[in-house]
Amino acid sequence: MEWIFTLPEIQGAAQSFWNAVQDRKVIAFHGPMGSGKTTFIHALCDVKKVKDTVGSPTFSLINEYSFDDGGKEKKIYHIDLYRLRSGPEVFDAGIEDCLYSGHTCFVEWPEKAASLLPDDTLHVYIESIDTGKRRLHIKDK
Repeated sequence: MEWIFTLPEIQGAAQSFWNAVQDRKVIAFHGPMGSGKTTFIHALCDVKKVKDTVGSPTFSLINEYSFDDGGKEKKIYHIDLYRLRSGPEVFDAGIEDCLYSGHTCFVEWPEKAASLLPDDTLHVYIESIDTGKRRLHIKDK
């Protein structure tokens, strides 16, 4: 499945993405620096009407967001592994707890902890194809 979108079209792409992935819990976002991973995750959170301020967890490693899903509060963990240098850092940060929590997890730079990702992780690839235009496609393992 693939989406090509510009910034003004990102909300529509995010809604369509949610419809396509349905109840997938761990979604790994692959792409070079500046490709739009965090921007797309922000749009995904907007679609779910996340109550918290959504931002890049580059320095905190994990941001936790809440949203209402039919009267039930749910969580999204936004994980950014860019700064990690070793396996023990992953354990120390509590990333594994998030990945296996049953809540939705968006993981940027998943290759830094590939061995920890659940087998049913959905892999998403995002790339810049033109100034202001992105291509996003999903791929099961």
